[in-house]
Formats: sequence, C-alpha cells, structure tokens
Amino acid sequence: MKVVDFHCDVLCKLLIDEDLTFQSSKPGSLDVTYERLKAAGTVLQTFAIYIPQSMNGRLEPILESVDRFHQLVLACEDMKWVRTAQDLEFCISNGKIGALLSLEGVDGLQGQMPLLRILHQLGIRAVGLTWNHANWAADGAMEPRGGGLTSAGRLLVEECNKLDILLDVSHLSERAFWDVAELSQKPILASHSNARAICDHPRNLSDAQIEKLIAKQGLIGITFVPWFVSHADEVPIDDLLRHIEHICELGGEDHIMLGSDFDGIDRHVKNLTHPGELAALQEALLKRYTEQQTEQFMSGNALRFLRKNLPFS
Repeated sequence: MKVVDFHCDVLCKLLIDEDLTFQSSKPGSLDVTYERLKAAGTVLQTFAIYIPQSMNGRLEPILESVDRFHQLVLACEDMKWVRTAQDLEFCISNGKIGALLSLEGVDGLQGQMPLLRILHQLGIRAVGLTWNHANWAADGAMEPRGGGLTSAGRLLVEECNKLDILLDVSHLSERAFWDVAELSQKPILASHSNARAICDHPRNLSDAQIEKLIAKQGLIGITFVPWFVSHADEVPIDDLLRHIEHICELGGEDHIMLGSDFDGIDRHVKNLTHPGELAALQEALLKRYTEQQTEQFMSGNALRFLRKNLPFS
C-alpha cells in the first residue's frame, strides 16, 4: 500500500548537524531517510521546519532549513517537490516520493505577513502557528495560561486561507484551537496528535476537538510519539490502534492519516522506529479493518484531502 506521513522532523536534524546525509544514514542518526521512504512505499512525506528553541525567533534558520530541503532531500533521484495538486498527481502516476514543506511554529516571521507570503513562494504549504509554548501568534498546548490567538495570529489565519496554506492545529492550546476552527474558512488539520480519551496528554485532542475537525472536513494524523499513545514504558502497535478505533467511533474513519513525528522523538513505539517498519502497522491494521479502510488510513484519506486543498497549479 502507498504511504503518506504528514509529519517528520528530519530537517531539524539536518539543520543542526551538517555531517548528516538524507540518502542513507548510520544506525541511530536519522529515522527518515530516502532509502527507508522507498522501502515503505511512500508517496508523500511532509517535512516540517522546526527550529530548536536556542535558534528560534529568527528568519535565517527557517531559510537554512529550506536550503537543506533542496540540497539534501530533493537531491535524491526519486524525490519530487510537491507544491500543487498537479505535483501530487505526478508522484502518484510516476512512482515518485512527494516532499511537502510545512512550518512548525511561526516565531521567526515576527508577525510580518510579507514574510509568510515569501515562505509561500518558497513552497511552504502547511503552517502550525506555534510549538508547545507561546509566541506572537498564539499559545501552545503546554503554555500554562492557555490563551488563544492574538490579533496578529488572527491576521495570519486569514492570510493562510488566502494563500491556500493549510492550517495545522496540533500544537495549539485548546482556546487557540477553537479560535482557529471558528476563524478559518478552509479545512484544518492536526498533523500529529492522538485521542485524549485514550491517553490523557495536553498534546492530544479532546473528543470535541476531534468532532470539530471531522465537521470541518479536516484530517487527524495519528502520531507515533509513545507518550501520546500510552503512559506505559513500552508501547506496542496495538496501543496505537486504540486511538484509531476511538476516532472511528466518533465518525472519523475518513479523516485519519499518519503523522509519525519520526526524528522528533528519542524513543519509539515497539517495532515502529522508522518508515521501513510501517509494514508492521499495516499488518496490524489489516487484522482489525478491511483492506479499503487500511488503505484509507495509510494514504487514501490524506491524498483525497490534498487533491482538494492544495493549489491546483
């Protein structure tokens, strides 16, 4: 089956360690590599631009991450830059691996909408307003005050709608989530979040949030972050499936995708440590769901959403 994964942090590792290569890697250095994406049957991988807190708040590291994307990721033979729905169709038809750019945290834009428009020209197609803490646009899920969007954050949401930049709510505080959900005229997505009813963590989504994402024709990226899956020390794949089952019970079968967070975590779900092991997840899904349902979770729902919501040309 084809695979779509809507979140990995490999660009962050490539940013801070110039000795790393994306083509292949030594054990323990990168989760996501070109070789592993090919082995997984990946048709699209979203590469998040996440800037470490020590470098955050400036535009330069964002631009350097875009450069790493071009110099190291797109340099691989079968990688194809996806900016439009047409690019996506080309990947599907020609057996290429699509590479889509997202921005995780807008701190470096410093509230300037012209910088957002420039990043759109540079290929950014999804934006998460903040990481876990507060910035000029919104409060994150771990910010104690739990504030919503600022005035500048509201302008950002409106500008993203105009540019057809997808809005990612995964790291937002609950109040900011609801602000974005009400303000956005376009579907929204949670690139890497699970169900709070199954694992009570601030980064996971409440039932009401999941139902809102479904109502807005959005997507929920099931994430492999162990502490978002279970509070146990060792987390098997079956525990991940409990989140999928719960979202399905809420009516979300057509709104589930994958959002691994590979390279953003230092421990993994058992037997799910890199894209090359996604066959184990597929096998586990097929024991509980039909082939059609499994295909939808692995790629179909995400592809349908992107065909509709990416710019056509």
